[in-house]
Amino acid sequence: MISLNIEKTFGFISKENVFAYEAQVKAAQEMLENGTGKGNDFLGWLHLPSSITPEHLADLKATAQVLRDNCEVVVVAGIGGSYLGARAVIEALSNSFAWLQDKKDGPVILYAGHNIGEDYLYELTEYLKDKKFGVINISKSGTTTETALAFRLLKKQCEDQRGKEMAQKVIVAITDAKKGAARVTADKEGYKSFIIPDNVGGRFSVLTPVGLLPIAVAGFDIEKLVAGAAAMEKACGIDVPFAENPAAIYAATRNELYKSGKKIEILVNFNPKLHYVSEWWKQLYGESEGKENKGIFPAAVDFSTDLHSMGQWIQEGERTIYETVISVEHPNHSLQVPSDEANLDGLNFLAGKRVDEVNKMAELGTQLAHVDGGVPNIRISIPALDETSIGGLLYFFEKACGISGYILGVNPFNQPGVEAYKKNMFALLDKPGYEEESKAIRARL
Repeated sequence: MISLNIEKTFGFISKENVFAYEAQVKAAQEMLENGTGKGNDFLGWLHLPSSITPEHLADLKATAQVLRDNCEVVVVAGIGGSYLGARAVIEALSNSFAWLQDKKDGPVILYAGHNIGEDYLYELTEYLKDKKFGVINISKSGTTTETALAFRLLKKQCEDQRGKEMAQKVIVAITDAKKGAARVTADKEGYKSFIIPDNVGGRFSVLTPVGLLPIAVAGFDIEKLVAGAAAMEKACGIDVPFAENPAAIYAATRNELYKSGKKIEILVNFNPKLHYVSEWWKQLYGESEGKENKGIFPAAVDFSTDLHSMGQWIQEGERTIYETVISVEHPNHSLQVPSDEANLDGLNFLAGKRVDEVNKMAELGTQLAHVDGGVPNIRISIPALDETSIGGLLYFFEKACGISGYILGVNPFNQPGVEAYKKNMFALLDKPGYEEESKAIRARL
């Protein structure tokens, strides 16, 4: 279970003001539970962890095993919420150097469909030329440009290299139940498919097949991941008192900090494996709250690495920021600092200490320095980098996001601004149906 500490925000905001949000949080919780708030068509994530059946998990695990048995590489094709959740969990739990090792526990997981980089896609297809690979195509519509383009390339290559029959076995679709290009393709080609629920938006979809299948293919325990999320669902429930509800406290604290002029939240980790958890979190909060000229700007840093780049700005830049630090209590491995007779680096004072002890003192020293420098700090502690803890962390952020968005007064579950660039791009590419937009936009150039 996660632990939340907001003590290092007091002095910038008061505990009384945070707890004054109790009624607003209760109202937001009730809107979520009763489906009376904005975006109520997309609340399927709310009780998703506790509703996932053993049969559903068994189906996902069986499909994952087919891919593990028949593939050296599995490419996850998706963008935004269609890949960030899976990647966040996989990279948090994976050996950092497993992909370099000769003996691998299952296929290498790679990603495509999240950019339109020609060099990236060329290099990916070159790498796959002598590999037994499969594809998990994740798209509700099947027409999202980045993902559809990548899948078109990968589908052809997989069929050319492995034959139509094997391609049918190692290409899996995660898409809409009934409609869309990806659904039509899956049905036509006979791919195994899973459904993206209509009432779960992409950035909340990590505990649907969108996230669970790739995570299972990577060899991780999706039952424990879901159990961790289900435990957090209960811990953040509407009947849990405000003072004991971590999602409620986090939502209230960040809104009070925002009201006090702290416009930027920097998510900090002291473990490099959490980098993509930060990327997932940025989408979750940025896409949920950045509307109507409102919303906290979500940024992220990896410490201690970024202390040597962004650290100066955080310490002494404009005081419009606060930090939320994710701390991992217990690393999975133990490594001690050796003694060195010459001691030219002057580090013998650390001899015999675990590397994690050095890291934890860097974390504490940074927190003290940043608070002294005018940066409020929220601290989230998780027991370990394991499936249970990560599942709980993801659900905690989701629940807090729903509450926080309603406190802010926006619809946390839509993303109307995402369409603006697409319309311009389609017009510039002369997509059929965009003739008038193309004329108008070219007149501006």
